[in-house]
Amino acid sequence: MNDIILDPNKSANAPTDKPALDLGPTQVPAATTPSATADVIKESDTDHFVQDVIEVSQHTPVIVDFWAPWCGPCKTLGPMLEKLVKRAGGLIKMVKINVDENQGLAGQLRVQSVPTVFAFKDGRPVDAFAGALPESQIQTFIDKLIGDAKPPIEAAMEQAQAALKAGDAEAAENMFTAVLSQDASFVPAFAGIVRAIAAQGDFERAREMLDSLDAKTLASSDVQQALSALDLAEQGAGADQSQTTELQAAVDRKPKDPEARFDLAQALFTLGQHEAAVDNLLELVRIDREWNEQAGRKQLIKIFDTLGPTDPLTIDARQRLAAVLFS
Repeated sequence: MNDIILDPNKSANAPTDKPALDLGPTQVPAATTPSATADVIKESDTDHFVQDVIEVSQHTPVIVDFWAPWCGPCKTLGPMLEKLVKRAGGLIKMVKINVDENQGLAGQLRVQSVPTVFAFKDGRPVDAFAGALPESQIQTFIDKLIGDAKPPIEAAMEQAQAALKAGDAEAAENMFTAVLSQDASFVPAFAGIVRAIAAQGDFERAREMLDSLDAKTLASSDVQQALSALDLAEQGAGADQSQTTELQAAVDRKPKDPEARFDLAQALFTLGQHEAAVDNLLELVRIDREWNEQAGRKQLIKIFDTLGPTDPLTIDARQRLAAVLFS
């Protein structure tokens, strides 16, 4: 994945419009800065292989990328590996070996094609793959090698998400921005900024940020989930408890009115009563699944996106929705 590309023909408001705050311990640790990660990736050769790989892997896992200048897939895999290794914040290192200049070493490790990637740990190879894999599979390869250790950027994202969930959207925005400033290709951080801005009610700025994205980034699942969160926040803007009480009374009078249930669910979700909102939308789908071009089901999908796929309410509600749709 390349850095997030802003379309020059669209609005290009950067996520750092606001002055940076001193986040103290919530800042991305120094291990993720370019100067701190400069030594995690290096070129090596046969003469230095023991020093750069065998010895280093005794205390830090090392990925060894066997490549060649004439290899097309190597030109795709190499930069992707480097990006993910840097993102690990020093928990793993990478060594690049040109097979044309180190044929003996390649032969000893039985490298039959390039690119071939080995993972070394405790002085010996523990895993390997050949060919240019998708980024998600490479990340899994790295995660397996790192084990339970948590990269600094992951810890920073967790802090930002916790701040957002606790209602401190401004602090969350600054934390997400700090992460993005260290890794401009990290789409989840950009999506987090959009969510944080939406939570502050600054819908116009959030829309401008989304409008500035290239099509590929905009289509990513993280950004689409942030878009769902933004849509829900806009729809529920201004909702309060008195309005919710009135909407509940309307539903009590006409329990089979889908519009009344939709409006009530929208208000409930805005006020943080997520389970009640989901219950009303599921009932709406049961009453009339085709109402307003399946608005109830679509609203549930937005809620699932906003809460996240691992949220217990999402998991339970997806099962209940499937039961209604296929009953």
